[in-house]
Amino acid sequence: VQLQASGGGFLQAGGSLRLSCAASQTMRGLYSVAWFRQAPGKEREFVAAGSFGWSIGTAYYADSVKGRSALSRDSAKNTVNLQMNSLKPEDTAVYYCAAKWDTTLSISAVRRPDKYDDWGQGTLVTVSS
Repeated sequence: VQLQASGGGFLQAGGSLRLSCAASQTMRGLYSVAWFRQAPGKEREFVAAGSFGWSIGTAYYADSVKGRSALSRDSAKNTVNLQMNSLKPEDTAVYYCAAKWDTTLSISAVRRPDKYDDWGQGTLVTVSS
C-alpha cells in the first residue's frame, strides 16, 4: 500500500498545521497509522499514532506534542490526519506517516518504526521563531 503524506510547509511559531496521510487502498478493518518525524542530524522519533478497529480508534501522542495535537481519521477521504497547534521551532522536521495493516499495535509498539509495513515519502515542516 502506498502512503502519501502532505500538509507540510513554512510556518510561524504559534501557528497550526494539518498533516494528511492518504493511502492508495481503502483503510479498513484493523490497522494502525503513525506519524514520525526526523529533524536534521537527529534520529527519527515518534509523534503520534492511531489504532483503528472498525468504528473505534485509540490515539497515542509523544510527550512533546501531547495537549496540542490531535489525530483523526477521515473515512470519506481515506486519510489519517494530524492537527498540530502552538507550533514551536523544535517541531521543524520531515514528517512521515506509516501504517501497520490487519492488526492494531499496542501502546508500546506504536512508537517503534520497525513495527510498520508501509511508509510515506515525508513532508517537510519548518517552524520559524
